[in-house]
Amino acid sequence: MEAHLVSVVRDWHDFYGLVGAASATLVGLMSIAASVGANVFSVSELEPLKAYLTPTVAHFASLLFICILMLIPTQTWLSLSVALGGFGVVGLAYSIRQWIRVLWTLRSQIDLADRMFYVFIPSLGYLLVIVSAVTLFEHRPLSAEVIAASLVILLLTGIRNAWDMTVWIITRSQTRA
Repeated sequence: MEAHLVSVVRDWHDFYGLVGAASATLVGLMSIAASVGANVFSVSELEPLKAYLTPTVAHFASLLFICILMLIPTQTWLSLSVALGGFGVVGLAYSIRQWIRVLWTLRSQIDLADRMFYVFIPSLGYLLVIVSAVTLFEHRPLSAEVIAASLVILLLTGIRNAWDMTVWIITRSQTRA
């Protein structure tokens, strides 16, 4: 890492480690929740499953990989900004795909809070990842705070969505028992 980039990232090292560990743990827990609730999922719930569970795992995985990127000691301003920009663009494109799925395919089945947390707020998080890539490219120290904000938005959204999915699985499994 270049000298100035090291100072931008160094102070946030523990933050990236903590968020990365949390997201890795939550990916594992989502896998367990999906396998425990496997008897709940039928062909009729395939679209809601794609709209809820898969994006939540994808956002946690994005968090993990962004944190890993931030902790690579040989990053340069350019390499880090390009990598973050790529993650942001891919995440935003994925979120737009979710907009289409949620707002048109499942519009009658999803309430406003779920639309916000499964679609709009993750899009905002990925947009902030793109903004952080631009600020990194411009060598601005504020980039660390923008990256942190994007990670916190994606983490809190993922936690909320994971809990929502867990409640949905429990509710479905109780009605089938």
